Amino acid sequence: MGTMGIMALPILPITPITPITPITPITEPPVGGWILYDDSCGLCRRWVPFWENALRRRGFGIAPLQADWVRARLAVADETLFDDLHLLFADGSHLAGAAVYRYAMRRIWWTWPLYLVSVTPGLRGLFDWGYRKFANNRHRVSQTCGLR
Repeated sequence: MGTMGIMALPILPITPITPITPITPITEPPVGGWILYDDSCGLCRRWVPFWENALRRRGFGIAPLQADWVRARLAVADETLFDDLHLLFADGSHLAGAAVYRYAMRRIWWTWPLYLVSVTPGLRGLFDWGYRKFANNRHRVSQTCGLR
């Protein structure tokens, strides 16, 4: 009988995490549209850019709602502009709130289970309620978590 040897696994180098940089608009809009977030919200400022690579692979760009070009292109009253996450399409139409999450989740294969929950009768209302509660309290959550 032979002895069993232990096979050595290669050591992979650790790649440093690239710091998040503000996104500037490009002349050609992304295929999926721009996901627009409130940059004054600490949690939003960290959460949306954290998912930037996954969103870009699906054709989405990201930008803060505070960008001058966003206000010029997004036809939303200033008093309600920062109430929700927005998705601006190349043709100028847009989605807001929980609908943005549904739209993006439908296009990312590993978020399909959550997408299905978000469109199931009865659970759709619960998803919308959860989004609204969070959106209305996101600044408090950010402050509590020390995300400013």
